[in-house]
Amino acid sequence: MRAASLTLALLLVGPAIAGAQQHDSAAASLQAASLQREVFAYEGGGRDPFMSLLKSGDVRPLISDLKLTTIVYDGRFAARSVAVLRDVTNRRIYRVKAGDIVGRLKVTQIRPREVVFTVQEFGFERQETLSLAKQEETP
Repeated sequence: MRAASLTLALLLVGPAIAGAQQHDSAAASLQAASLQREVFAYEGGGRDPFMSLLKSGDVRPLISDLKLTTIVYDGRFAARSVAVLRDVTNRRIYRVKAGDIVGRLKVTQIRPREVVFTVQEFGFERQETLSLAKQEETP
């Protein structure tokens, strides 16, 4: 009878012991697996959606901040013409040619007495012109 009760106890406890061993091996395999966290880094090919549309470096200088001081115009090769602009707010000097970009201003054309800019704002473009100050004629 004692042997029968021992056999019965082993039959009842055996699956529980085997289940505990399987649980321990599953826990050990989970501990061996490394935890991986998803990390976001923007490396896109377009505009970063989290950046402001107006960056402070792109806003300045405004067309109203610039004064056209000098134009060196080449009549034969207009692409070699150079204009000198002065920012009246911080006294910074810009020497520009056709195609150069200053903030949101793109130099479109340099003429003998004026510079034509294309201003880019929020996907729209408009033309602005800065002219040299009138020369006073001496008698």
